[in-house]
Amino acid sequence: MPRIDANKLTLEERVVQINRVAKVVKGGRRFSFSAVIVVGDGAGHVGVGLGKAGEVPEAIRKGVEDAKKNIIKIPMVGTTIPHEVRTVFAASNVLLKPASQGTGVIAGGSVRAVVEAAGIRDILSKVYGSTNPVNVTRATLEGLRSLHSAAELSARRGVPVRLHIAGQPASDAANGR
Repeated sequence: MPRIDANKLTLEERVVQINRVAKVVKGGRRFSFSAVIVVGDGAGHVGVGLGKAGEVPEAIRKGVEDAKKNIIKIPMVGTTIPHEVRTVFAASNVLLKPASQGTGVIAGGSVRAVVEAAGIRDILSKVYGSTNPVNVTRATLEGLRSLHSAAELSARRGVPVRLHIAGQPASDAANGR
C-alpha cells in the first residue's frame, strides 16, 4: 500500500495525551514529555503519532511528524464505517460498530479523537481491557486500517457489486429469486 502524501491534505492536529516522565539522576529529577497526537482531514484520512522530547512543544511537533508518516485512508459508508471491527493492541481491546445516521460519535476520549479526525460522524465504540491512551489510539487506528468496503471485498471475491438505489424497487435477480 503506497504511503499517503500528507502535504496534499489539509490536516487538523489534535493532542490526545501529554505525559510527563521523570528520570531520577544524581542531581535530582530530569523531566521529559511524551505526546500522543492525532492528525486527520475529516474526509477519511487519519494518522496517529507519538513524540518524545525535553519540552512539550517539541514533543507535540515530533508527534505530528510521526502521525503524518502513518496516515491511512478509511473506507466509509455515508457517515459511518462499513462493518463492525474488533482490534487488540497490547492490553487494549477496541470495538467499533457502524451506527445509523444521526447517532453521533459514541466513544471515549482516545477513540473519539481518532474517529472525529477521520471524519466519521456516526459510530459506536467500546474499549475493553487497558484504557492507556497510547494503546487505545493504536488499536483504533489498526481497526480502521482493517476495514474493507463492499466494492473491495466483491472485487477480491470476483463477484460483481449490486447496489440498491433507495426509492427504486429492487429487481427479482438482486433479491435472489
